[in-house]
Amino acid sequence: MTADDSIFALSSGQPPAAIGILRISGPEAGQALKSLTGSLPNPRVVSLLKITDMVSGALLDSALCLWFPAPNSATGEDLAEIHCHGGRAVIRAIEAALEQIDGLRRAEPGEFTRRAFAHGKMDLAEAEGLSDLLFAETELQRKAAVRNAGGALSRKVNDWQQQILQLSAQVEAELDFSDEDDVGPAQAAMLQQVAIPLVEEMRNLLARPRAEKLREGIRVVLGGPPNSGKSTLLNALVEREAAIVSDIAGTTRDVIEVPIALNGIPFLFIDTAGVRDSGAETIEQIGIDRARQQFAAADIILWLGDEGQGPRAGNLVEISSRSDHPDHRPKAKGSFTLSPVSGQGMDALVDYLVRRAKDILPDGDQVSVNARQADRMFAASDSLAAMIDEPDYLIIAEHLRMARKALDEITGKSSTEDMLDGLFGKFCIGK
Repeated sequence: MTADDSIFALSSGQPPAAIGILRISGPEAGQALKSLTGSLPNPRVVSLLKITDMVSGALLDSALCLWFPAPNSATGEDLAEIHCHGGRAVIRAIEAALEQIDGLRRAEPGEFTRRAFAHGKMDLAEAEGLSDLLFAETELQRKAAVRNAGGALSRKVNDWQQQILQLSAQVEAELDFSDEDDVGPAQAAMLQQVAIPLVEEMRNLLARPRAEKLREGIRVVLGGPPNSGKSTLLNALVEREAAIVSDIAGTTRDVIEVPIALNGIPFLFIDTAGVRDSGAETIEQIGIDRARQQFAAADIILWLGDEGQGPRAGNLVEISSRSDHPDHRPKAKGSFTLSPVSGQGMDALVDYLVRRAKDILPDGDQVSVNARQADRMFAASDSLAAMIDEPDYLIIAEHLRMARKALDEITGKSSTEDMLDGLFGKFCIGK
């Protein structure tokens, strides 16, 4: 199995469907399409052709076929597409016919996108944006992913690279033609004029929330002692019976996670075991320990226990639940009083969660970076910051080289196979 193999896969959704799209990429793509149809369509012109079995000559389907010669294709290789009827039997028959062609094999997950990356059709930041787009479930996730898949981050990084390259060229010229290795006042002012705004721009972007938070959703952890109404509140928030509700204390023994979108914003609601300091048997104690771990990782904690008894955290919200219960005890001003059963106060809580989420999540209209990209951007900004007051041209040149290298790793100009395997392995087969 090599990068020179020709590959094929179903690139549309799983059948049955109205249309199935089979994609073929590699040096044998044209011959494969010709073997099934008897002719090769004009490049980038949709043609209605009969798909036949090469051995029996049986008609498999009539399909719209497209031919994209390299390098003007999505993968940068010869690429063919068959848009056939989307029934299971039709797709299976065409796939079986493709498997009979020498030099053609089924694609691995993400292999089409990896080939596009290898042939310069997209860089690594764009590929990561495409990965986020494939998994997007909310409008906010889609908007952010479209920006990065469309090259918004890549364009910003490339602009920084050009400015750093110009600095590097000027520094190298001084090293080649100057008798001194030290930076004079005029040269120092020139370096600072370019480097300081670059560092500020990178650090402003790094101060924004990470892209992972948008993909994973806001972690809202429900906490409190046993039988405080956590599971009832969870079910009301997600509008389904996600957790078992019982009057028996300690019913919830483990963490229950429910992803849901509210007003187009991704949330992950987490129900936890009731927290108590004594009286828990072994299994329940494990659940309590896991609950405390969830508190530490939460973006927002909804505390249903006694006021002031929850985790010491700035993201804790006091909830006075069961407002319709005879034993209800209201909490101080600033808490939420509600009843998941009657619905009283639920709209106010949801509105609050949505407002808080917008402060935590990256803005879908702005460029955001993931943890890997942020790590490299921190390295680049630190290298640039270190050169600003440096008097030695040789050391400045090295700082600039390190900054360029870090930015190259964001877009994949400098990358490792293990990292690429991890990224493209998350894609579906036909991507």
